[in-house]
Amino acid sequence: MPVPGRGRVFRRERRVRLGDASPGGRLRLDALARYLQDVSNDDTRDAGLDDEMGWVVRRTVVEVRQFPVFGEVLELATFCGGTGSRWAERRVAVTGDQGGAVEAATLWVHLDAVGRPRVLPQQFHDLFGEAAGGRMVRARLHHGDVEPGGSVRAWPLRFCDFDVLGHVNNAASWEAVEELLADRRHLRAPLRAELEFRTAVEQGAALRLVAHDTPGALAAWLVDGEVVATSARVRSLT
Repeated sequence: MPVPGRGRVFRRERRVRLGDASPGGRLRLDALARYLQDVSNDDTRDAGLDDEMGWVVRRTVVEVRQFPVFGEVLELATFCGGTGSRWAERRVAVTGDQGGAVEAATLWVHLDAVGRPRVLPQQFHDLFGEAAGGRMVRARLHHGDVEPGGSVRAWPLRFCDFDVLGHVNNAASWEAVEELLADRRHLRAPLRAELEFRTAVEQGAALRLVAHDTPGALAAWLVDGEVVATSARVRSLT
């Protein structure tokens, strides 16, 4: 989806720093997720949206044509890619000065003060609706349940995985994907990676990381007891 010619488009620059890069020098997916989260929050704050913190991520999809690398300066251009009754899609186009190229779409659900989905306010449509161009999006998830025959390991949680809401931050969940990709050198750009959030992970959870491989693709789940908390899909685009 191209950056629209009309409506609100918010831009920021970011350099890939030492703590954002893998040992091989590419931008890690968990660091990319932080970039997406930060530019989204910066946009809503800059726009003056009244409830800038009343949102949670439901699903994120990224397509990496070329991974940005350590030291590369990135432009992040973000805009509303579509809306539903209680959610909206945010698009981010990431372009680097060394050829890095990433497209991302994140579905954010709008919540009230007690965490229930809430109808998008008119202020949101006034600020962001023109860029969406009337496109409607759905909030349904696409991934299936845990597939049999995969590898299983414990995934201990750390204090720094939790944010101010008391839940594992969505960017921290991408670290599990990166851990699996370290052993799968065939899954490199160009690739498509998806992460879906089914339930919040709170302190005290005992997570297991389940991974299932198929040719050119990886499926993974973070499971709390018998409940799938998050699920991931990564596949090569070659």
